[in-house]
Amino acid sequence: MEKITALSHLFVTVSLWGFANMMVIPAITDVMMTALCPHQDACSLAIYLSGFQQAIVGLGTLVMMPLIGNLSDQYGRKAVLTLPMTLSIIPLAILAYSRTTSFFYAYYVLRTLTAMLCEGSVNCLALAYVADNISERQRASAFGILTGVLSASFVCGTLAARFLSPTSTFQVATFVSMLAAVYMRVFLKENIPDNDGLTQRMIKGEMADDVNQNESNNISLKKTAVGKKIPSLGDLIFMLKSSVTLTQAAVVAFFSSLSEGGLQASFLYFLKARFHFNKDQFADLMLIGGVAGAVSQLLFMPLIAPFIDERKLLSLGLFSACVNMFVCSISWSAWVPYATTACSVFVVFATPALRSITSKQVGANEQGKAQGCISGISSFANILSPLIFSPLTALFLSERAPFNFPGFSLMGIGLASMFAFIQSLAIRDVPRTSKSQNHGCLEP
Repeated sequence: MEKITALSHLFVTVSLWGFANMMVIPAITDVMMTALCPHQDACSLAIYLSGFQQAIVGLGTLVMMPLIGNLSDQYGRKAVLTLPMTLSIIPLAILAYSRTTSFFYAYYVLRTLTAMLCEGSVNCLALAYVADNISERQRASAFGILTGVLSASFVCGTLAARFLSPTSTFQVATFVSMLAAVYMRVFLKENIPDNDGLTQRMIKGEMADDVNQNESNNISLKKTAVGKKIPSLGDLIFMLKSSVTLTQAAVVAFFSSLSEGGLQASFLYFLKARFHFNKDQFADLMLIGGVAGAVSQLLFMPLIAPFIDERKLLSLGLFSACVNMFVCSISWSAWVPYATTACSVFVVFATPALRSITSKQVGANEQGKAQGCISGISSFANILSPLIFSPLTALFLSERAPFNFPGFSLMGIGLASMFAFIQSLAIRDVPRTSKSQNHGCLEP
């Protein structure tokens, strides 16, 4: 019962944070276009700035995600979660005050800097928190519910953005983001995995007498702990080599994230130039996708996950994503993106299934490290994706396109999903080994 209460507080925290950060997505494209290229439906500057920001954020998160996951294993999920949830408030507050060109550039710079730490960290730490409180057998369903909660918050945020003005949208987002941080600090219970009985005992103060009697031993332990807090590339490679399944999951994560990053860099600008979409139409499209994702994760996945293993769910999600992108790339009418989005019920299976596969390859006190490592791989893909797909999008939406195919970049995104799907078919159900139980992905 205590664990259920802890998870319910986590879900409320994540839903509030997701509502605040996702409700601004439909508006930000119009805000950016108005600030940089007023009265235009195609703007190469906006596409390149978005791609540059995504690449820089990906570079930052590549370094920070494994570190954040490792720190959460040392100091607890709640303590580390406080920082990204607090920093994410600042960029929202800037656009809540004004959306002129100068304020937009201030938002752009601060959003880039804060996202280098915040992007993906809330989701990463939430996944680790769930893994701490749920048995291996139930993790696929639990991860699916967490993703469903995010999808539901996405639906609510998008619905709110649909009926709010841009000014009100950012003001409400700022307030709810602050509320999420306060709620987390007040209600969420701290959760520090027990590392051979030492971490929990130190937190509870039960080693106060031992500190005086064994001071030299404690100093040695502290030095060892400090050395484990800062991950290196070698630590990441060590984790991947500890399990064939982890290596395969990392490859899937890379190509899947390459596809998702390309979609983020290209899709809305494609719709703006191809079909003249605006904020309200973006919101409608995202609302459909959010409803499909929420229904899929909160209803379908908990029902089928106990009977279908994660590998099949992962392959199903990636195959659906691939098909959706191929169809979108040849969109011949404005209703086609709506139709493919409505049919994306299975796409959202991929992420929780992949995270569940990863979770089962490491020990109970290493969940933050493992999720942080996979997030780092995803971040590396997010560095590359805008460098590949932003120039393609700008080129094929311009008059300089070598041939008439506005959705060429979306076709490339579909190919990345296809590579991830092919690799997912090679994943086998390998049980966790003693090596992966005894070594964290960031431990030398």
